[in-house]
Amino acid sequence: MRERPASFDVGGITGSRTPEDPANHEEWLTRAATLAVAPPPVSPAGKQTSTTRQSRFTYTLWSRSDPLSTSKATVTQPSTRGLSQNLATEDKSDTGDSEQDITDAALDGVDSEKCEVVIQQHTPSDPGPPPYHVFTTRQKWQLVYIVSLAGLFSPLSSNIYFPALGAIATELNTSISLVALTVTIYMVVQGLAPSFWGPLSDTRGRRVTFIGTFAVYLVANVGLALSKDFASLMVFRAVQAAGSAATISVGAGVISDITTSKERGGFLGSFGGIRMLGQSIGPVVGGIITEYFGFHAIFWFLFILGTMALLTILLFLPETLRRIAGNGSVPLPNTLLYRPIFPHAGNLQHHWQQPEKPTTPQPPPPFTLTSLLSPLRLLVEKDVLCALVFGAVVYAIWSMVTSSTTALMQTRYALTSLQVGLVFLPNGAGCVSGSYAAGKLLDRDYAYYSLKSSTGGVPITRARLRSAWYLIPVFVLAVGGYGFAVVAGPLPLPLVLQFVIAFGATAIFTQNSALMVDLYPGASASATAVNNLVRCAVGAAGVAGVQPLVDGVEAGIAFLVLSGAVVALAPLLGVVWVFGERWRAERAVRFEGSFAGL
Repeated sequence: MRERPASFDVGGITGSRTPEDPANHEEWLTRAATLAVAPPPVSPAGKQTSTTRQSRFTYTLWSRSDPLSTSKATVTQPSTRGLSQNLATEDKSDTGDSEQDITDAALDGVDSEKCEVVIQQHTPSDPGPPPYHVFTTRQKWQLVYIVSLAGLFSPLSSNIYFPALGAIATELNTSISLVALTVTIYMVVQGLAPSFWGPLSDTRGRRVTFIGTFAVYLVANVGLALSKDFASLMVFRAVQAAGSAATISVGAGVISDITTSKERGGFLGSFGGIRMLGQSIGPVVGGIITEYFGFHAIFWFLFILGTMALLTILLFLPETLRRIAGNGSVPLPNTLLYRPIFPHAGNLQHHWQQPEKPTTPQPPPPFTLTSLLSPLRLLVEKDVLCALVFGAVVYAIWSMVTSSTTALMQTRYALTSLQVGLVFLPNGAGCVSGSYAAGKLLDRDYAYYSLKSSTGGVPITRARLRSAWYLIPVFVLAVGGYGFAVVAGPLPLPLVLQFVIAFGATAIFTQNSALMVDLYPGASASATAVNNLVRCAVGAAGVAGVQPLVDGVEAGIAFLVLSGAVVALAPLLGVVWVFGERWRAERAVRFEGSFAGL
């Protein structure tokens, strides 16, 4: 018997069949084109032929006119309908060309003006495609913990500062409103800096970008610790933001490199939860340090922690950018920029010696001025813009609640710097729990749509936004009542509402981040950077305006108006829900390659 395993590559959707598959195959339809893969092979006369266990048939459908038939799906069951009923793979010992039979059979059911057919050959020993990433789950968690430690510095550096605002104003002999501008400048630079670091990370590597960001961060903390006037405080605060802000986008890039959409939600949730510990403990630590050592000691503390984080990255974090490291099986260049000092700590070097699972890395594109501006192109995409605007408003309102806490509660309840730091604990706890909960929800929602789908394709926009419809009302109600609770309620009431606000806001942030990473998996750091840019730009405007707003209409009315803004903008997510998959498919046709137009 001579085996004639074959494959059809008609663009877009791939199906495979092995002889041991069940008899009743599920039918795969090509979305709008309603094209289906071929049934099990039968002879031209209609009699089904035998195949060996090593035979494998792969069918791929491409519609010239249908922009939606661009993704791939693996068929594991035979279809009752298909392209043809006379696909032949016969047992032949004599001469003959079954490839021609297969070609004719495939073309027999395909409109040549709408579809293309390309025949490929699979050998019986074909091991199939390599895994998305060769690292074990334990090794992936190891990397997630490292990048989460790095990502902690962005919220920690921002929030450790809040309890010290009054002390800084007193020591520098200026007003608390002027000192609050250092919070605004931090958020502005926090939004802009990832637009540089993100493209650098997507072209030159995650590890080298981490090293660069922490070098800038450490220099900034030394400058802040030695600052004696408001001008130097302002300048080095901006530099500190430039160093710390990108840790989030680069960390999200690492997670995108090593995980699939199916498992990514849980990893991103844990990444956000660990990162948000800075939101929780930062104000408490800042209050304690300011109370006993003065505000300059805060920055020496951050310098020491930053040094420890940089050493951890140098010792244990390998390069993960898929253009350099592939799926983790590509041996990394033996330099400090790519290879950790102790790769054996996680047994990572084992995968660099696995020739049976290789992937070929792609040469990185040049890092140019165009690279720096490329993330801004995402803002012209309709689904991206709608999701980012809504997420940015939620972020701005949460930032306004956080940044106004010191001024509102220190005056209303006569709190010390240490007590002000403790007041931030519910906010931080809400951030941590909201991020972890969102990770679980994201994985659950993805599994729901995966089981529901009959074609194997998961509508990623709906999978990521499914839980938003009950998170948003909770957030709106908490914000609407927060201002009145501060004005007239006992201290525990606004603190409970701060927890709910932080929980809802962080869960929405996590969903938004997962959506952006899934929409642009080849440029996840750049996608996260533009997400950060929009959020921080709107957030900085909100922080700058919250005190004048509260002074003008009182806290109760101010936060009620803000909750109304969320209600007014919620239809933007409805638009993404309805049209998101169509826009994503159209974008896939317009742009080829993993960067999807970046």
